[in-house]
Amino acid sequence: MAYSTFTQNKNDQLKEPMFLGQPVNVARYDQQKFEIFEKLIEKQLSFFWRPEEVDVSSDRIDYNKLPEHEKHIFISNLKYQTLLDSIQGRSPNVALLPLVSLPEIETWIETWSFSETIHSRSYTHIIRNIVNDPAVVFDDIVENEHILKRAKDIAHYYDKLIEMTNDYHRYGEGKHEIKGETVDVNLMALKKQLYLCLMSVNALEAIRFYVSFACSFAFAERELMEGNAKIIKLIARDEALHLSGTQHMLNLLRNGQDDFASCKLRKKRKMSVLPSSKTLQSKRKSGQNICLKTAL
Repeated sequence: MAYSTFTQNKNDQLKEPMFLGQPVNVARYDQQKFEIFEKLIEKQLSFFWRPEEVDVSSDRIDYNKLPEHEKHIFISNLKYQTLLDSIQGRSPNVALLPLVSLPEIETWIETWSFSETIHSRSYTHIIRNIVNDPAVVFDDIVENEHILKRAKDIAHYYDKLIEMTNDYHRYGEGKHEIKGETVDVNLMALKKQLYLCLMSVNALEAIRFYVSFACSFAFAERELMEGNAKIIKLIARDEALHLSGTQHMLNLLRNGQDDFASCKLRKKRKMSVLPSSKTLQSKRKSGQNICLKTAL
């Protein structure tokens, strides 16, 4: 089914799946298939904050007193956090909204992504305060080979899902010649990629973000860079909500409450999903080692 920003076919939204049903037409919230997402939306809105509300002026003094290797660790961690939220500020909207079939899921994804943009702005607020030329920090993000490698790991599942979604909406199911290649556009394959993408996002929200938070809090435990830690605490509170949202999506798909085909997919993909978690742990340790080795 081709995507439309307002499908004029009347439907019962309570009978639609979360994804890959009829695109959302009327954004109505008087009836909801999964009320948990409305609760997450309300909670996220109640959490609204701006980075400028947090005083980070003393962090500049602390930063200038840090030895060079600790400055490197602090800045490298901020670069990685900036990378993660640069991706999360746009990717859920771009990748997931064209597939959504329920108003509450649609609004939750938009609310989730918006809060990620606040996190991105927070890193600019922090960096602008501690260095004279923020461009030196931001420009390195797209030049640093270690950061680019980690970016590829994170963006891969989103990019593949976006590509497959575009092909599905444009060409429909079947075999098609696209850019000189024969591409088999298949609904089940698209569902597989959606499931893997959500698994990847779940790992991002559950592990990757919190590893970087631990580094930020480690400075605050020594009564250093405490303004930064206050902002990270607000970000961590948001991320706990985002993680809850992703896990609810996965659980609904996993247990067959939403789409029975996805439940069967989960069983088929079990062996391919589990190694990715082990790989993530390995890459997490590798990233920490890179940060520390280059600092010493």
